[in-house]
Amino acid sequence: MFIMTNRSKTILFLASLLLLVIWEIVVPESIEPIVRSPGVGSLLPPLIAIAMALITREVILSIFSGIWIGTTILSGYHPIQGLTTALDTYLVHSLGDTNHATIILFSLGFGGIIGVVGANGGMKGIVKKASQYAHSARSSQMATMLMGVLIFFDDYANTLFVGNMMRPFTDKFKVSREKLAYLVDSTAAPVASLAVISTWSVFQMSLLESSYNQFGITHSPYITFLKSIPFSFYCILTIIFMFFLLLSRRDYGQMLKAERRARFEGKVLADDAIPLSNTGLSGNKKLMVQSTHWSNAMIPIVVVICVTLIGLFVTGKNGLRTGVEPTVRNIIGASNSYASLMWGSFIAGFTAIILSMLKGILTLRKAIEAWLVGVRSMVLACIVLVLAWCLGEICADVLTADYLLDKTRSFLSPALLPAVTFVSAALISFSTGTSWGTMSILVPIIVPMLLKMAEGDPNSIVGEPLFLSTFAAILSGAVFGDHCSPISDTTILSSMASGSDHIDHVRTQFPYAITIGIISILCGYLLVGFGVPWFLMISVGCGAVVAAVWLFGKPVRDVTQYN
Repeated sequence: MFIMTNRSKTILFLASLLLLVIWEIVVPESIEPIVRSPGVGSLLPPLIAIAMALITREVILSIFSGIWIGTTILSGYHPIQGLTTALDTYLVHSLGDTNHATIILFSLGFGGIIGVVGANGGMKGIVKKASQYAHSARSSQMATMLMGVLIFFDDYANTLFVGNMMRPFTDKFKVSREKLAYLVDSTAAPVASLAVISTWSVFQMSLLESSYNQFGITHSPYITFLKSIPFSFYCILTIIFMFFLLLSRRDYGQMLKAERRARFEGKVLADDAIPLSNTGLSGNKKLMVQSTHWSNAMIPIVVVICVTLIGLFVTGKNGLRTGVEPTVRNIIGASNSYASLMWGSFIAGFTAIILSMLKGILTLRKAIEAWLVGVRSMVLACIVLVLAWCLGEICADVLTADYLLDKTRSFLSPALLPAVTFVSAALISFSTGTSWGTMSILVPIIVPMLLKMAEGDPNSIVGEPLFLSTFAAILSGAVFGDHCSPISDTTILSSMASGSDHIDHVRTQFPYAITIGIISILCGYLLVGFGVPWFLMISVGCGAVVAAVWLFGKPVRDVTQYN
């Protein structure tokens, strides 16, 4: 795979700027911007974003490049005017939107919670509590998986805490570092993306905002996200696959060799392994505090959930139209999910700070510093989010979805769209190493195209299985590609926190990810377009998972096959 050096990226960037300046000087005044009918130029914003991401692997630069190209087209192909329009119109509009601002505040507040519960030792306390039930190689792996499920609110927090805290226990029972890294990696993004409340859930539903506004959809994006969860086949089947793998004590491929090496030779690392440990984020000061009672982390997390649920009920009841029956579904549908989530994150943050002070764990100054550290950890995600909103608005203005619909209507069946979307998301995520960047690029393209392709009221379409499964396919495909990619941030962090050789982690995890990816397509996304119920597809997928483990897997204890 071609990888650009920093020098090459710099030369490419400067050359691009020079070409833009030259074009600004010589651009023909007769060229008209795309405003009435879609043309091939309407594909440029998303294509530039994707191409730049593949070449440079710089998500922020790539998405902004797509935005810049789009505003240049809209301003009559004048790049300087396009740049100023992108900055003073689209970016400002994205930040000025009330719902967008609320989401940004929630994300920052949630980061603050993570910072405080990490600094007060509560997160270590949760891990320590669960580790009491680890008495063997299998139970230590089960405890690791359980920790990954419990720390559901953020994939980074999941990876860093679980990997660092469980490593001594898995080493004690001779579990290979490759297996630990797999467990950590496979309970990070899949669990966070399925959680009702997490940094992932807010990011996903917020990407729908611009498309919903464009088509006048009044349904809550949060409800759409909740309804799409059963169609996240890769994430669901990954967790089921992992559980059955541990239950059966089987492995296959390079992981089988790694496990037998650890079990029978006592080597948790290969002889030539170069582990990623005690560097970067795994050496963060937050992980150096003494563990405290598990309630110091669990109480703020429970507060987030409770306050959010109360907020959904209060805002939903106040938002019900006259004559509408006050059922739970109607109340939640009429609720202000963004405001509720923001209330939950900040009140829980205050709770974590006060709890840490009352117990004498942190001073007010240290608690606030920890909160600010957590807030800063979310800045990058917020930047990506704002740019994603901009790209979505640009794609709508240059009529990208209209052009794609016009050109693909004859051969792209709606029934195949979930499977095609899953594969596309996987390829982009694998090449760029980022799930969020992939979702940022694809959601503004796929969602409008599907809404235009389907016939009927958009408010009804967003509740149909085809729409929900296609939206979920973007997420699942992004996570799948992320799991296979050696340049993925969570894959690198998993190797780092687990003390595993990074290449060994990728080599051992890849066969498992490919297995679940294929099952997700064959038993899920190819069937959903033909009206098969989601629970039946998951049932078939579970059967395929069990069959794959028994067909390919061999017991680790079977030393006759070890070489």
